[in-house]
Amino acid sequence: MTSSGKSLMAAAAGLAAGAVVVMRRVKARPPAEATGDRWLTVTINRAPHDVQADKLPTPLQEYGDRIETRIGPAPGDRGTELAVRLKRPPPHAAHSVPARLSGQDPRQELRRALREVKALLEAGEVMRADAPPTTRETPGGKLIGLLSRRSSGEGVL
Repeated sequence: MTSSGKSLMAAAAGLAAGAVVVMRRVKARPPAEATGDRWLTVTINRAPHDVQADKLPTPLQEYGDRIETRIGPAPGDRGTELAVRLKRPPPHAAHSVPARLSGQDPRQELRRALREVKALLEAGEVMRADAPPTTRETPGGKLIGLLSRRSSGEGVL
């Protein structure tokens, strides 16, 4: 067998393995109804008695009674776990992939608020990236700006 034939066989095997992984992930996902009311959780480096539901910082206070809150000790005695979720989960279309990519998923704002509360309780402030990062707008800078804005909703790029 020639080297190009071996390469073609290796590529086909890789493609088949990738397809198997994708199919397993699709089957392993919970139904859409179960994903809307998931708890969003952060571990805060503070003692459990320092974090109280009625004294949470402004980003979560703004949600008022639209969210449920759970506070408890973190595993391994490593601070406090703060968990929140929307009382009324968004409809399935609101937390679809296109909604997430366009920044229209209502859980993204709750994730952002939860991260800000963590920062406020641990450090007393929310650190932000310097703006503008460069003195002139470049294509690379525009891309980084877009990714930075999108990552604020999910917490990752």
